[in-house]
Amino acid sequence: MFDIKQALKDLPRKPGVYIMRDESDAIIYVGKAVNLHNRVRSYFQTGASANYKARHMAKYITHFSYTVTDSEMEAFILENALIKRHCPKYNIRLKDDKAYPYIRITIHERLPRILFARQRGKDRAKYFGPFRSGERVREILNMLHKLWPIRRCTKIFPRDFNKGRPCLNHHIGQCRAPCNKLFDEETYRQYITEAERFIQGKTTPVVSRLKQEMAAAAEEMQFERAAEIRDTLAMLGELSEKQKIDTGGDDRDVIALARDNADALVEIFFVRDGKMAGSEHFMMEPDAHAADGEILAAFLKQFYSEAAYIPKELSLISAPAEKDAIAAWLSHLAERQVQIHVPQKGEKRDMVKLAQTNAQLTLAQFGAHVRNELERNRRALHEITDALGFEARLTRIEALDISNTQGFESVGSMIVFEDGKAKRSDYRKFKLKGVVGPDDYAGIEEVLTRRLTRYRQNHTAFSKLPDIIFVDGGKGQISAAKKALATLGMDIPVCGMVKDERHRTRGLLFEGKEAPLPRTSEGFKLVTRIQDEVHRFALEYHRKLRTDTQVRSVLDDIPGVGPTRRKALLAHFKNIEAIRTAEIKDLSQVDSMNKASAEAVHRFFHTQTN
Repeated sequence: MFDIKQALKDLPRKPGVYIMRDESDAIIYVGKAVNLHNRVRSYFQTGASANYKARHMAKYITHFSYTVTDSEMEAFILENALIKRHCPKYNIRLKDDKAYPYIRITIHERLPRILFARQRGKDRAKYFGPFRSGERVREILNMLHKLWPIRRCTKIFPRDFNKGRPCLNHHIGQCRAPCNKLFDEETYRQYITEAERFIQGKTTPVVSRLKQEMAAAAEEMQFERAAEIRDTLAMLGELSEKQKIDTGGDDRDVIALARDNADALVEIFFVRDGKMAGSEHFMMEPDAHAADGEILAAFLKQFYSEAAYIPKELSLISAPAEKDAIAAWLSHLAERQVQIHVPQKGEKRDMVKLAQTNAQLTLAQFGAHVRNELERNRRALHEITDALGFEARLTRIEALDISNTQGFESVGSMIVFEDGKAKRSDYRKFKLKGVVGPDDYAGIEEVLTRRLTRYRQNHTAFSKLPDIIFVDGGKGQISAAKKALATLGMDIPVCGMVKDERHRTRGLLFEGKEAPLPRTSEGFKLVTRIQDEVHRFALEYHRKLRTDTQVRSVLDDIPGVGPTRRKALLAHFKNIEAIRTAEIKDLSQVDSMNKASAEAVHRFFHTQTN
């Protein structure tokens, strides 16, 4: 039994990170402190000094833990890592918690490429971002490849020099075929450098060089080349049209916040070489009583912990909480001084006000849609909770499905819905290892066992447990899931998503009974979305593992059984399971089968180990 009063007395007066947990042992808040003794005790104060959020959260805290660090900086870094890993309920976080994309330059390659990247990898490449959407990144990449003939192939050099003819991109003028040494590497590297500067919004050197080249080409009467450069300059001018606001100064990010009821949106202007180089906006999920400074602090921590570039100055509409600590942390990440300013007058103040205006307009445009969607999802989860007779609120739902063709390439899928929305970053695929034939029950048991075992092993990709598990199917699939849970000594509710005679969603099966969900309810619609999504995800993965020309089966792996015998076996027994359980004498009676081939089939299914 955790004694909170005694634990509060024992808190050290040192810097560190504290973790608050509820009665189900779920992490509901992670925080850092310069003095753990003073900070943690503040959550349990009853006077006016305790803020609303602390008083509200304290009602759910049943126990806590902490880690002492050597400095506030270490506490800052650990706090941010734990928030990203566990996504606690009461910590402010970026909406959707998705992986925002990057532009990746493979500078470690002999002939570098410029690519789309969903995550910032731990390699020797250079990353730029994160960007708000994949569409934005692809738009920039398309323009880069039009402006500079940078290769897109996956060849490895020098191994692949002069192997094969130049590709289609060479013939349409978007690659100079350095793979066939039709273009010198020094110039190619120069193009990569220019493209990198362009991504950073530094277009002036590129424009100057192109103008010099155009003038030289015209003087030498290379009019075709001069026209090509002229068109390139026109494209640069068109793309840079939104970058002509002269803001003065060097590189900085301008950050503003807009709020509307429970919604919050952060707008960033990226200023590079004194010019506006682009903007992004991000929805936040704040507590209704969170102060602006808290929201801005949460954004700075989460955004810049993944950012590939941190400018030397951040201009904010108002001061974030822990301003000095965040500035020190950013300086640590950037390995140089980073300052946080709240400008009060002049051009810099005008810029943050402009960013705030943009944030308010964007929130007005998308806020209503976001609120409506959020309300529908909350209503759906509430209806499901009531139908199942639960008291605790459902937040994370994991759904499982199995897909195979005649027992070949059996695969499992796990999808995740959090707060009623698909969380695709947590989707997982499983290629089944211990299942012979089309056995969905064994497949469910294997997938869930592997998923929960990885949680026990502290695998980063499986660091959170679901509030409930949905399986695509009825009593058999539910029993298989419960068997896996029992083996691991875990207790998580399991529901079956059952279908009607027309193979459409009918409802949820829980504890032997169908939960009452009207077809027009938001809860029923959410179950339908989950069932359709998990089936789509499983089928999509399975299709990738099949050949386009032939649908295989597990029979293909039996020595001595060719196409004719495989076809005869399936025609006679109708399915793989019947073949697996057949005796040698029954197998021998099939057309084209002899005793040796029958024994081979029987031996394959009865001696196979996985």
